[in-house]
Amino acid sequence: MTDEGARSFGLAASIYQAARPGYPVEAVAWLVGDAARVLDLGAGTGKLTAALVALDREVIAVDPVEEMLDELEVQVPGVPRILGTAEDIPIEDASVDAVVAGQAWHWFIPERAIPEIARVLRPGGTLGLVWNSRDTRAGWLHEAGEIMHERHDASATFETYVDVGPPFGPVEEHTVEWIDRMPRARFLDLVRSRSYYLTAPESEQRATIAAIDALLDRHPDVAGAAELAVPYLTRCFRARLAD
Repeated sequence: MTDEGARSFGLAASIYQAARPGYPVEAVAWLVGDAARVLDLGAGTGKLTAALVALDREVIAVDPVEEMLDELEVQVPGVPRILGTAEDIPIEDASVDAVVAGQAWHWFIPERAIPEIARVLRPGGTLGLVWNSRDTRAGWLHEAGEIMHERHDASATFETYVDVGPPFGPVEEHTVEWIDRMPRARFLDLVRSRSYYLTAPESEQRATIAAIDALLDRHPDVAGAAELAVPYLTRCFRARLAD
């Protein structure tokens, strides 16, 4: 993660925690299989950590942003928290059964992160990557994405992100479709939690929120709605380390 990106997420840790969705249990269970000890890499405020704890896994949380880990301690107390990066993971060799990353792989430098992940995994261990992406087949969400300057259609391009390669085996994929119901205010906070918004000038931030407000007022699918039904695709990818 860039220094600018880290600073922006640090300043918005509480907004990130309140606005961003969690992960469906089905998706997380598939991601880690029977792994007992799991490293959540780029753990942020603990969205994925919480799902792993709910599945009764032993979890270690690593993130480069102290404010994010402070928020994680509030949300998922008792989980070991370590400042670190994917390129320099501060734990012992062959010490975890799985390494997972939620909404984070695109911040990593793969040529440095992949050897580090392989180092901390036990033989046959799992690398699991997961993204929640809003399902832009819903027209109003497609328009919202354009306003928010989303950099890619995530559902079409994750495969290029997860070309992990040796020493990992083939990448498997699993998708879970679900609905996150939220008030309008939380959707606006979701916009405010995105890296593009966080690093934009204040005038552009105001313009973005105004445009999203206008969209929610006029689009027939959401105009006047007290609650927004936001469809998500949770895209999961996993690969196993060679024994």
